[in-house]
Amino acid sequence: MLKAREGLTWRREFPIVAWMLAAESSRFSNAGLETGAAHSDWREVIEPVEPFLHAVNQRLANQIKEFDPDIAAYAKYALTGQGKQLRPALVALSSGSVGKTSDSHVLAAVIIEMIHLATLVHDDVIDEAQMRRGRPTLAANWGNEISVLLGDCLFAHALKLAASFPTTEICRCVASATNTVCAGEILQTQRERNFELKRDEYLKVIQMKTGELFALSCDLGAYLSGASPAQRQNLQRYGLEIGTAYQVYDDCLDVFGSEVAAGKSLGTDLAKGKLTLPLIWLTERAGNREHDRLMAWLQDWKPAHFPELMDELRAHQALAECQRVVQQHLQAARQQLADLPENQAKNGLFGLTEFLSDQVARLQKAS
Repeated sequence: MLKAREGLTWRREFPIVAWMLAAESSRFSNAGLETGAAHSDWREVIEPVEPFLHAVNQRLANQIKEFDPDIAAYAKYALTGQGKQLRPALVALSSGSVGKTSDSHVLAAVIIEMIHLATLVHDDVIDEAQMRRGRPTLAANWGNEISVLLGDCLFAHALKLAASFPTTEICRCVASATNTVCAGEILQTQRERNFELKRDEYLKVIQMKTGELFALSCDLGAYLSGASPAQRQNLQRYGLEIGTAYQVYDDCLDVFGSEVAAGKSLGTDLAKGKLTLPLIWLTERAGNREHDRLMAWLQDWKPAHFPELMDELRAHQALAECQRVVQQHLQAARQQLADLPENQAKNGLFGLTEFLSDQVARLQKAS
């Protein structure tokens, strides 16, 4: 795991944001992660790249004035209240693992984070979610119509920023990844209330809608640092694997977590008829009688079914199977790091897999 003193080297790597270190450190939101001891672990993972994350936050905030004044308040609400900043952290760590980090990486991270935030705005409309990161969603405050259109504005602005690079490679990668993410969301929507969904279909969807932006973060971080084609491919695969693992964890949180710890509405997947890995495992393992009862619950879902559903999940060790799948993808991510140079950024990428592994293990206590 990274030590705090290693951050000093990273401070020298980020002269463009060194002045920020004199400022008071902003409070880091832990939304979507369990609270307690894990919080300090996360700070330990990101401490070396905090100057970079500060710069990304500042650049994101500066984008607000680029929107029409009449909609600036909506943009500000969407672009502030940052969460875990996993994707910007991946840009910084990937770039540092193969070379130097520059202002171009900050802009790339802003673009990716803006696309991610746009997907969250749209997700909250689709899921009818009321809470996100411990506060009301944009849709809860201003309605679905404004939320959908603002999400569109965020997507468009991100592509505008991508087009500002002197090379077309950035815009091509961003546009391709955005297309994949949106296609993944469409596939997920198509599969709502498909209670016979297979595991491979589920994994395909989460790789598209979540893993893709993790992969893009690592890919652009590497590309802008002059990585070799092999290094770029390895880091892109690392991002896809850890992004897939993260989404499985997040889906488990929706079933086994708590809203207080997560800081967002939970149970939305069940309410919308979305089958995630815990339920897919149950359909794979249940006998005929159990399967029929499960189908009856899912087809007419009511919160009152939840205690009995949890009993079935425990009886069939659904959480243990989900943890195994997460660990499988995390190990695949670690393998992609084998040929990278030994440095603290590589250690940070490895540490991120260890942190997520710890988070998944904590769900056992919560459930």
